[in-house]
Amino acid sequence: MPEVLREHLIALSEQAVSIWISGGWSMVAIAFIAMVMFSLSVNVQLKLSAKGFKRVKEKLWRHWINHPKKREGHIGEMLDFVDSANTVEEMRSYFEELHSSETKPFVRDLRVIKICVSAAPLLGLLGTVTGMLSTFDALAKGSGGDKTMGMVAEGISEALVTTETGLIIALSGLLFSYMITRKFESYKAFLAHMETVCTQKLHKKNGKS
Repeated sequence: MPEVLREHLIALSEQAVSIWISGGWSMVAIAFIAMVMFSLSVNVQLKLSAKGFKRVKEKLWRHWINHPKKREGHIGEMLDFVDSANTVEEMRSYFEELHSSETKPFVRDLRVIKICVSAAPLLGLLGTVTGMLSTFDALAKGSGGDKTMGMVAEGISEALVTTETGLIIALSGLLFSYMITRKFESYKAFLAHMETVCTQKLHKKNGKS
């Protein structure tokens, strides 16, 4: 890495830390909320991608229904799970269990992400309140000199930084939540479609026999 770029990055990081510290103690809570929200968002995205429902084409997994030995991946495991059903009622029961086990972790994580999105701006507003209290306290106790003006500036800085940070974190979380929810709904639709296909094939099989 070039020395100039390295020094520039160090200066930016120091400036970012300085701005973050100027927001007061509520910035610690906002940072924790942001870490939880973004780590959960990345985790959910990776888990949904690992399901393989976007990569495996419908023609292929339909072929797997009648050819168990060719099944592979997570979709193959799900087909193996419901394969022992002998009646339509059993198939429905298996898919209810499968749907529950597949979706519950995502529902839980999405709920936590939405709580974090709601909490971030509230913590920002709390920082605004404490910042304004610090400002008024400085005005009440100060004598009007440079020291007083410095304390007033710190209070105003805390009020502004926390509000902006809380809103930025919340808006980013909303974007992540929207993207994840769309992908999750797509996965639930895939499970419902797979249930329909498997049930129809079992019904035809039982009708022929």
